[in-house]
Amino acid sequence: MSERARSIAPRTRLAIIRHGEAVSNAEDTVAGHGTCLGLTPHGRRQVEALAARLRRTGELDGAAALYTSVLPRAIETAEILAPALGGLAIERTCDLCERHVGEADGLAWSEYEARYGREIPGVDDHREFSPGGESWAGFLDRAAAAMCAVMERHPSKLVVIAGHGGLIGASVIRFLELPANGAGFRGYADNSSITEWEWTGERWWFVRYNDAAHLDAAGWGPEVGLRLAPPGWVSGEGSPAPAGQQA
Repeated sequence: MSERARSIAPRTRLAIIRHGEAVSNAEDTVAGHGTCLGLTPHGRRQVEALAARLRRTGELDGAAALYTSVLPRAIETAEILAPALGGLAIERTCDLCERHVGEADGLAWSEYEARYGREIPGVDDHREFSPGGESWAGFLDRAAAAMCAVMERHPSKLVVIAGHGGLIGASVIRFLELPANGAGFRGYADNSSITEWEWTGERWWFVRYNDAAHLDAAGWGPEVGLRLAPPGWVSGEGSPAPAGQQA
């Protein structure tokens, strides 16, 4: 990944914003291209709070481009954020999608685990999520390459992606070149949080991770207390994260 990054111009910045709470998050289902139903009302309020914050702080002012995946939960997030980013046009690409889930699309997570079993990090990295789906290692490679590609298109500018928790995890694992496809890393990004990187020309500067202050602080948006409790696997050391941390 460091070799690929060398084609990115120095001082190019990348802000990855995780979508707001999705219907699939609330219902604990695997949501791919066929069954994603977008954001819940709570999820829209989360993103609206972030948009209000961005207008107030100007922290992402000057963004050159706004990208998203082709999944409704990410598209809705981008549509809410676009006016706060200067009315940028939204560029959609499947390269920035969450891990492709194959025939498991639409299953409850409990059904998925009963049918296919949980993946073991560092062991099952090349196993398809389900028939027709993507492996964990394949997803990491695809997502990291896609993020580098959008940065290459906007040299020394700020690029914003309205995306997925998997993208955020992929950036940490591939940009920092963590071993064993990130088997030793456990991370969780809140809905509507910001994770930011800058390429210095020599190495990655990890600017911030899971910045979701707008979900707690008064004055950012229409209401306070928008942060949701993380899923049980985040603190349950005995239970690995669901395959791909579908987000």
